[in-house]
Amino acid sequence: MTALSVDAERLVGRIRQLGGIGREGDGRLVRLAGSDADKAGRDQLVAWIRQAGLTVAIDRIGNIFGIWKGADSADPAPVLIGSHIDTVIDAGIYDGCYGVLAGLEVIETLKAAGFSPARAIAVAAFTNEEGVRYAPDMLGSLVHAGGLPLEQALAVEGTDGTLLGAELARIGYAGLEQPGFLKPHAYIELHVEQGPVLEREGLAIGAVENLQGISWQRVTIDGEANHAGTTPMSMRRDAGHAAARVVTFLRDRAKASNTPSVATVGCMSFEPNAINVIPARASFTVDLRDPDEQRLKAAEAALNEYLVALAAADAVTISVERLARFEPVIFDRTMVAWIEEAAGKRGLAARRMTSGAGHDAQMIARIAPSAMIFVPSIGGISHNPRERTSDSDLIAGANVLLDVVTRLAAAQ
Repeated sequence: MTALSVDAERLVGRIRQLGGIGREGDGRLVRLAGSDADKAGRDQLVAWIRQAGLTVAIDRIGNIFGIWKGADSADPAPVLIGSHIDTVIDAGIYDGCYGVLAGLEVIETLKAAGFSPARAIAVAAFTNEEGVRYAPDMLGSLVHAGGLPLEQALAVEGTDGTLLGAELARIGYAGLEQPGFLKPHAYIELHVEQGPVLEREGLAIGAVENLQGISWQRVTIDGEANHAGTTPMSMRRDAGHAAARVVTFLRDRAKASNTPSVATVGCMSFEPNAINVIPARASFTVDLRDPDEQRLKAAEAALNEYLVALAAADAVTISVERLARFEPVIFDRTMVAWIEEAAGKRGLAARRMTSGAGHDAQMIARIAPSAMIFVPSIGGISHNPRERTSDSDLIAGANVLLDVVTRLAAAQ
């Protein structure tokens, strides 16, 4: 079966077609979970799944599954291939979508070749992986893996005040299956790297062996609003200045650590947000990541200690809300080795690597052996309309996925 190759034209064409769904008037691609644009993307995906002759199943959190049971599929636990099709705001066309559409392409290629799998093969598109409208991210796969109760997930309030459950019902994707109804034999996710390593090193394939832990927090600093011109600097309780000090502290600590630790403040707002008023309140998010759990805990502790000292020094009040916390994940060693082996047989240079981004694979790894395949991102750019991967790299990654899935589906 290693001589098989996916249909390059069909795969690339579908990626581009899906990338045209959810375009706003200014041309930006915005397909947030539960939105009308998300519905349009889901409808197209389901149409392709049905055209492929697969059984469509949708669970109550809106995860979509296309399931293929061959004539000799005696094992009910399928090989699951997946990712997501929701996007960030002003997105590129590859993030998540590539993995879903390549998974569908792998199944179609195997069907057309007359392959008879020993166990079922399924492709999944998980709900709300990006977490832009509803937090936390990777929510659909988290619920599927039993890490978050369904009712709690459905009651999550979005940035626009909507509830996820109500929006899924509105767009027709509040399915009937209970989350977790499909327990995989193994899970594999193909994804663009979203970083610069593979391109910089001239490599075609990344065999992802682990994934960083993630800590999301929202910090709120309360000071006192006052006149920007008449209040002496020594008498200010400036929430904005205190927030800026936190940003600088996080960046300086991460840069000095000489480890893979990273820290990001991605959202910030001031109140009353007026040019001539000292901010009374600053609210911002903190995203900490590290592939080592102990270092991640140390980063969290250092931030907490700094906030306590800052509150006293700047005469402000600081509160912290935890938004999400995921431990680092180590992927299945056998599957990682199979990815390397498949790349080698295809004549593709590969390396083992860490994922700096969160993915559905980190959730499914809780319930099944899991691994990821990366292909290069040009310039390391992602979450951006300039996100780009060459067609040849897209096809190479899909063919490695094909070989690994074939091996998983044939194994007894």
